[in-house]
Amino acid sequence: MDPANSWSEEKQSAWLYRALAKAERDPRIAALFDSLADAADEQAGTWEKAAANAGQALPLPFEPTPRARLVAALARRLGPRRVKPALAALKVRGLSAYTAALGGHLLPTDLAQVGLSHRTVGGGNLRAAIFGVNDGLVSNASLILGVVGAQAGTGTVLATGIAGLLAGALSMAAGEYVSVRSQRELFEYQIGLEADELKQYPEAEAEELALIYIARGMPAEQARSFAHQLVQNPKQALDVLAREELGLNPEDLGSPIGAAVFSFSAFTVGALVPLVPFFAGSALPQAAYWGTGLAAAGLFGTGAAMSLFSGRNPWMGGLRMLGIGALAGATVFLIGRLIGVDVA
Repeated sequence: MDPANSWSEEKQSAWLYRALAKAERDPRIAALFDSLADAADEQAGTWEKAAANAGQALPLPFEPTPRARLVAALARRLGPRRVKPALAALKVRGLSAYTAALGGHLLPTDLAQVGLSHRTVGGGNLRAAIFGVNDGLVSNASLILGVVGAQAGTGTVLATGIAGLLAGALSMAAGEYVSVRSQRELFEYQIGLEADELKQYPEAEAEELALIYIARGMPAEQARSFAHQLVQNPKQALDVLAREELGLNPEDLGSPIGAAVFSFSAFTVGALVPLVPFFAGSALPQAAYWGTGLAAAGLFGTGAAMSLFSGRNPWMGGLRMLGIGALAGATVFLIGRLIGVDVA
């Protein structure tokens, strides 16, 4: 590790923690940030000595980056809870305290329980699939209705629908790939820094972890004893530090290719629904009627399925999504009709 760069990282962390402590309304979490700021200053002192021994000059006086200033300003304005993703990207620790405050995972009581409460059961994939199908339904059904409204012929409508399907699915896949890849690279970088810090000063990392457990309600003596036991096993310690300090799951960083394929497939399924009558050989206007009916049924179904995550009545969820889709489709149809261009 570069001592000068590590010194700057720790000084910025200390600056951010103190800014967050001032912005945080919960005194328990504010105290955690103040303690983490003191710990970061101590670690910066370690790197200052290492830089001096290596003959490196430090960028004195320290100045936080514009990005850190912007995130701190947003935290003051909106509250730290609302800018958690930005804080995680800046490697702010202790964010699991917010998870606990909102009814998140429970504290482990012994080393055998470490990490067990973080395992997922695939609910995120199901949710993403439902939203992907819904996006395909709304966008392609609206596109087809717009071209129908412009009085296009059957062949043109079918070609437009296929083009809309491919363009939308490829766009979704590309966006998901870039998003997940960027996120994975950031997470791997953060976990790598955590591994270096654990190797450089394990006792300080144990104290930081203990502070997080104390903020989440564990007695101080038990928290420190537990954290110091934990760092005796570097692999297990890195796993827990990534989860508790960074809010990351090292076993579930996401696959960019898998996310792209999943997104492409889900969108394609939805976008195919209004095209089924055209593929079956129907012509306008019957194909448009049947396609609209199938899209409406699909929208109602996805809206009802979303109640699995919202806890709302499935009938109300289905009707709401049907209404939203109907409004989108009708709007695009009327725009096409107003244009009134026959592109057949």
